[in-house]
Amino acid sequence: MRTRTGRRLAGILLGTGAVLLPLAAPAAAAPTTGSPTADISVGRLVLEPTDRGYHGSLPVTVTNNGPAATYFSVYVVEPVAGSLGRLSPEEACGFGAPKDNRRTATCSVPGGDIEPGESRSFSIAFDVLTPTRDVAMIAKGGRISVNIGDGRDEVADRASFAARFRSTSGSLRNPVPYVQDSQARADITTAGAVTLTRQADGSYQGRLPVTVGWAGDTAHEYLWGEATGLPAGVVIWGTDPQDAPSSFTNFVVPGDRFMTGEQRSFDVLLHAEPETVPGDLGTVSLQLSTQWYGNSVADADPADNTASFTVRVADAA
Repeated sequence: MRTRTGRRLAGILLGTGAVLLPLAAPAAAAPTTGSPTADISVGRLVLEPTDRGYHGSLPVTVTNNGPAATYFSVYVVEPVAGSLGRLSPEEACGFGAPKDNRRTATCSVPGGDIEPGESRSFSIAFDVLTPTRDVAMIAKGGRISVNIGDGRDEVADRASFAARFRSTSGSLRNPVPYVQDSQARADITTAGAVTLTRQADGSYQGRLPVTVGWAGDTAHEYLWGEATGLPAGVVIWGTDPQDAPSSFTNFVVPGDRFMTGEQRSFDVLLHAEPETVPGDLGTVSLQLSTQWYGNSVADADPADNTASFTVRVADAA
């Protein structure tokens, strides 16, 4: 049985992967009276060119200025949509509603309670899956705040930050604005035909080779394929390799988020019940869509988001 994925990344936990920064020196002891309060400070977020876009980490320090040990959380608005990554040391984060199309997340400050006057340092990783360029770039609008407890209390302090992209020649000088695509540039092709053959349990199964391409850098969580016109008794049974579960008429394109220029080939698995009558069963259409927080992203060229294939059922290969 396959179940619908819904929002693939809802309630995601961010794992390890960013560079652990050394702890800051303890601050002077805070007064022993008054309400819980804290300060937050950030370093520079410099995104370095890699073989898969840009990667960098934002240094963050939280200081407990209150009278008692307590735990804190941070609320982050990413400067580039889809760029927010992992905390180091590892800590759980939950994504919230986007702000101006950029993701937000609330994360516990790693390490548990912070003593009065103590400072706690950690880092947040960011990845931008866009081709590296020979000029420096900058994206403004990153924000972070610190809250007492789990984030539902009043904000104690806040800071802003920009994402600075280092050029492939190593420069950060004279940056130009980084402009992210607002429309998806995805395409899909299929082998054009699939034959389902009899299995030991009497059912029929077949594999449809599919290739999905990605030409832009718009923010996305995953790509979604939806089949229309499936013959009676024929369903989508999954993909190979398998990622998120499929749901009889649809599937998630397997793998992580796409890098600009990437193509990904996989098989869509189809299944038919034993009582299906062998023969040519007609033509099916596959519609590809780009998903970002429960919404479909408009595509720059919708014509190449659709591909068709024929279905044949046979008792033998």
